[in-house]
Amino acid sequence: MSTAATPRWTLAIHGGAGSMVRDTLAPEQVSGAEAGLHAALDAGSAILAAGGSAVEAVQAAVQVLEDDPHFNAGRGSVFTWEGTHTLDAAIMDGRDRAAGAVAGVTTTRHPVALARSVLAASPHVLLAGAGADQFAREQGLEQVDNGWFGTAERRQQLAWMQADTARGGFDVDMKYGTVGAVAMDIHGHVAAATSTGGLTGKRWGRVGDSPVIGAGTYADDRACAVSATGSGEFFIREGVAHEICARMRFKGETAKQAADVVMADVQAMGGVGGVILASPDGALDWHFTTPGMYRGKTSAGGERVVAIFGDAHR
Repeated sequence: MSTAATPRWTLAIHGGAGSMVRDTLAPEQVSGAEAGLHAALDAGSAILAAGGSAVEAVQAAVQVLEDDPHFNAGRGSVFTWEGTHTLDAAIMDGRDRAAGAVAGVTTTRHPVALARSVLAASPHVLLAGAGADQFAREQGLEQVDNGWFGTAERRQQLAWMQADTARGGFDVDMKYGTVGAVAMDIHGHVAAATSTGGLTGKRWGRVGDSPVIGAGTYADDRACAVSATGSGEFFIREGVAHEICARMRFKGETAKQAADVVMADVQAMGGVGGVILASPDGALDWHFTTPGMYRGKTSAGGERVVAIFGDAHR
């Protein structure tokens, strides 16, 4: 980690948890995902190294992942049952627990930037649907055609799911879902951000845990910053991100201890997934109950880890 002469900051990112194992991911998928994770770490760490805030850093890291089609957020988002894209995102500042979130976004290129605008430029926390995109336009955020978010691979996944009702509407092979970042800046403040395209074939305006403050995203300087990925319905029911922070505050657990307990609760209910955590004391942790999770971390000390499979850097 950092020394007294080096401004101390930390950053962790994820690109989704799921059934990623070495014999099912093509080499080009592995190399592409790793490159995307490195690029996101570069973007966030550049801000932190220059003395920028944790909120700025997590937004920058997530925006890189939103533009990378290897991940289910922004460009590369999965298709709804109707063949469109609806995107969700959230961001939270641990200094004062200010938060912004959006759900059902259809034309805003960077949903996490829109979530940040909700935090900074509106009196609200969560905006949804057409109103969220209208607010984005009023804020001058880049707009794209809804089809821009799609890829041929994602369309094929929808076709497979629609042809096989036994999949139950959940993401094909349980991979490629959600991106997120957590950070601590040189002032000791933490922040979290999460962005997702949701579930392949989702219907009826389904919204998962990512934009739900306290479920998929939470940050509190009194505890830690959390970004989650996985079975969204279970993460909402457990209130995963807030539950981890609450255990740290009221039981005195470390982030890792709290995550172990909370993720075990989720698993007992039938859910799986993962979390990344950044504490104000400089600790970085992750926990996942799936075979793999796209993930990476770095700090002011220069250490960097990027991993995908469960047998590396647990």
